[in-house]
Amino acid sequence: MCGRYAASARPDELVEAFDVDEDHSDEPTRSLLKRPQSPAPGEPDFNMAPSKQALVVLTRASREARESAAEAAPTRQLRLLTWGLVPSWAKDVKIGQRMTNARAESVLGKGAFAKAALSRRCIVPAEGWYEWQASPTATDAKGKPRKQPFLVHRADGDPVAFAGLYEFWRDRDLPDDDPDAWLTTFTIITTAAEPGLDRIHDRQPLVLDRDQWSDWLDPDEKDPEVVRGLLEHFDPGRFVAHPVGRGVGATSNNGRGLVEPAPAEELQGVVDPMTGEIIDGATLFEG
Repeated sequence: MCGRYAASARPDELVEAFDVDEDHSDEPTRSLLKRPQSPAPGEPDFNMAPSKQALVVLTRASREARESAAEAAPTRQLRLLTWGLVPSWAKDVKIGQRMTNARAESVLGKGAFAKAALSRRCIVPAEGWYEWQASPTATDAKGKPRKQPFLVHRADGDPVAFAGLYEFWRDRDLPDDDPDAWLTTFTIITTAAEPGLDRIHDRQPLVLDRDQWSDWLDPDEKDPEVVRGLLEHFDPGRFVAHPVGRGVGATSNNGRGLVEPAPAEELQGVVDPMTGEIIDGATLFEG
């Protein structure tokens, strides 16, 4: 699964990295949070969590072209969307809290995701994602396996491009001219963890390589078999992982320090994902 990630890039950096045509990241969008988001939407966030607004790349015809029914080529856009997909037919936006992830193995056949998988695909940029490893040897104060957070990122330094889906939801209680009448949300697709990463967790986000970005974002590509091929094809061995401080577990914590390697002395019963070696205390983790 993917329930937390580091979104450390600013809009101008993502515009360049993902060849974005239109930057709409400064446009106001509906939020589901009861308190102002911190850091503010669009700012670097090293502890991105569900229900927050995050920067997402998608390809879509401009609003002006759609409203005028004019023939216009879709453009690659950067927008702020809320994490946690709310289907168009949902009666309550709280359903999004259960739809932060979509399984690659079933996404084409599941009612909440099937239509979006064929026509509303997006990329969710990240520096890396966090996952918690249950220790085989160390326990916490309650006697349960101690959980160690890891940051997983690309070994080549490229931005992580999660495969995602997005959806529009119309609030029927609001008039058409109300800026909050529409809510746009997204989900991150997950797949089985590759060798090594499966020592941290049995699932991982589906990460697209650069040569897959255009095909994934193409809104005219609606062939289920083509989409299925994109969901199933990925090369293992692209990632490295290191344990990070336990502060990432609290969504109120943020900043570059969350992605830095945890001091060796803080590690208890941690399994090195690359070697399977158990790291404990003063033993230096090499990853």
